[in-house]
Amino acid sequence: MRRLPVYLVLDVSGSMSGEPIEAVKNGMQLLHSSLRKDPYALESAYISVITFASEVQQIIPLTELSQFQPPNLSAGGGTSLGGALQKVTDCASSEVKKGTREEKGDWKPLVFFMTDGSPTDNVESGLQAFLNYRWGIVVACAAGSGADTSVLQRITENVVTLDTADSTTIAAFFKWVSSSISTSSKKVEETGSDAGGSELPPPPPEINLAKP
Repeated sequence: MRRLPVYLVLDVSGSMSGEPIEAVKNGMQLLHSSLRKDPYALESAYISVITFASEVQQIIPLTELSQFQPPNLSAGGGTSLGGALQKVTDCASSEVKKGTREEKGDWKPLVFFMTDGSPTDNVESGLQAFLNYRWGIVVACAAGSGADTSVLQRITENVVTLDTADSTTIAAFFKWVSSSISTSSKKVEETGSDAGGSELPPPPPEINLAKP
């Protein structure tokens, strides 16, 4: 079976303390319950969670959707976005099965970033490693007015912004991520081709597309 790998790369720095981190935890529960009702996602989606603050951790390795459980998250520390870019690239390089002459590999991974601030580390080496990997869809979300969209636009052309990092807007983001995964899983099952950015569903009113 060809898997559809999904990497959720989440900022858990100190500025996410309080309502934002609680909203992210609730958003993960929403995403989980929504995807488990989708037969296409249950068939192919595998989810990993990577968090970044002063340190970067893959707290959930690539896990079949039926076995996935939303993690408990806590906030504190800096914003190591460069480290997160390197980490997700390393994880995908080791976890995503490459195709051979005898067997097709996994589908190209989907990556969803969320951050509410500016990097506190050097992003360059991690960014280059990330850009050299062959991803499917990459989405970066700038949550609230303190997020640095300029660095996110170097990661992907699919940059969205939330006016505030509160429970309503973050819930809307995770609901949209869920829809994006559902759309992608349906596409790979029905057409046998990788999902691309054009397959993203329209974002809800709470989510704005960032201007270049």
